[in-house]
Amino acid sequence: MKNNSLSKLSKILLITSGIGLIISIFVPLWAIYLEAPQYPEGLGMFLHANKITGDYEIINGLNHYIGMKEIHQEDFWEFKILPYALGFFAALAFLTVFLNNKKWLYFFAALFLIFGVAFMVDFYLWEYDYGHNLNPNAAIVVPGMSYQPPLLGFKQLLNFGAYSYPDIGGWIMFGVGIILVVLSYLEIKSSNK
Repeated sequence: MKNNSLSKLSKILLITSGIGLIISIFVPLWAIYLEAPQYPEGLGMFLHANKITGDYEIINGLNHYIGMKEIHQEDFWEFKILPYALGFFAALAFLTVFLNNKKWLYFFAALFLIFGVAFMVDFYLWEYDYGHNLNPNAAIVVPGMSYQPPLLGFKQLLNFGAYSYPDIGGWIMFGVGIILVVLSYLEIKSSNK
């Protein structure tokens, strides 16, 4: 008969993942930095689970010249659900340990990975909208130019270098995804012995 109980390692890492996901509610998930000759210290915008912090008001002022919409917290429906989604996944991690069943681990891993992919697609679409839907009557219009920041990495946008990458909470989420994939693999492997 197969043993459907979780290994001790899985339980420990699931508890750690649950704690990490709770922490990710309170720290920045993503960072976007802009650098230009007139801003050698750079401008940073930080996306949290429920708010935007950093220099986004200055960025709004600059974006006005190229016809980009202003960035306002209340425009993001994601801020209303993301803290609860992260709390749900933290609770699911603890529930999986409590139920001590491999099937719950596989369910949790699949659901979290779907959520992670959807999160990144949603972020990409947000960046696309802000970078492509420009006011045609803006002060600076460069035909054929869009200002979509990179989803991940670096992109030159006129005289600004734009960097986009995970912040503390984002790295925690990536880490949890990797842990869940590895634990699922190890548990499937141990079940087949």
